[in-house]
Amino acid sequence: MNIVILDAITLNNTDFSALNDINNQTTSLIQSYQTTSNAQLHERCKNADIIITNKICLDHDDLIKLPKLKLICIAATGTNNINLVTAKSQGIAVTNVAGYSTASVVQHTFTLLLNLISNSHKYIQDCQNDLWQKSDMFCMLNHPITELEGKTLAIIGYGALGKGVENIAKAFGMNILICERKNQPIRAGRTEFSTAMKQADIISIHTPLTEDTHHLISANEFSLMKSTAILINTARGGIVDEIALVEALKSKMITAAATDVLSIEPAQDTNPLIQYKGDNLIITPHIAWGSKESIARLVKEISLNITAFYNGESRNRVE
Repeated sequence: MNIVILDAITLNNTDFSALNDINNQTTSLIQSYQTTSNAQLHERCKNADIIITNKICLDHDDLIKLPKLKLICIAATGTNNINLVTAKSQGIAVTNVAGYSTASVVQHTFTLLLNLISNSHKYIQDCQNDLWQKSDMFCMLNHPITELEGKTLAIIGYGALGKGVENIAKAFGMNILICERKNQPIRAGRTEFSTAMKQADIISIHTPLTEDTHHLISANEFSLMKSTAILINTARGGIVDEIALVEALKSKMITAAATDVLSIEPAQDTNPLIQYKGDNLIITPHIAWGSKESIARLVKEISLNITAFYNGESRNRVE
């Protein structure tokens, strides 16, 4: 079987040699590309039995030109880069991988939060600018340092990621609010959405981006938050109205924010968060999921998905 990896760079160029012997079959060819443009797609995939892709799109026009294709392995959880209707009509199986990055995302969520609440990023910058070396005191306390213990954390999205964040937050002695979906009946153990926005010291987002969650956090929500609130987004960029967030940071409606995601990725110079230069915002380049252990689990799951497919089993099938 011929396997084509379309965007190996998103998997940190992990060694895929383990795919050479799947289900006791010898892979005739593994072709791995750093990334693939739409213009390159057909030539690279015309003989492929299996395509592995993280974010490269395969739409209707692409899929109908690949009659040999049997399986698409999405190296991620989201499936919006594949035309699933066409895949089904062409008899192409599609699999994804879920749950592989929970530990990594939870860890990065607290990396961002701890940096902001302790102002570590500012102290690091001070040391790099020789301010400690010029100080008359053994310590510098020119940026406020706050403890997590006793603070109220509102979690938006209560799947594996939200629950993982909850577990770590409890170890810090935080109070937890699980946000109910906006404008929905309140379930047991949940807090009405706007009430959670008002009460939270920290808000952490872990919900998918859908029509219902697009700009879930916008000007109205920022107006409800405490002026001391911190917002953390390791989910999807479109969940937060970026223009409204910049205004909230500039006007000190909230104290700080950190995001690992933007509405358009890679980052654009025109993005209002990129243009904002305040020191109460931290941006990281969509790395929350990307620990080496997370990527190793992802590759292993892809291998198991391929093996299951060739054994006639349905594993992580989305189509």
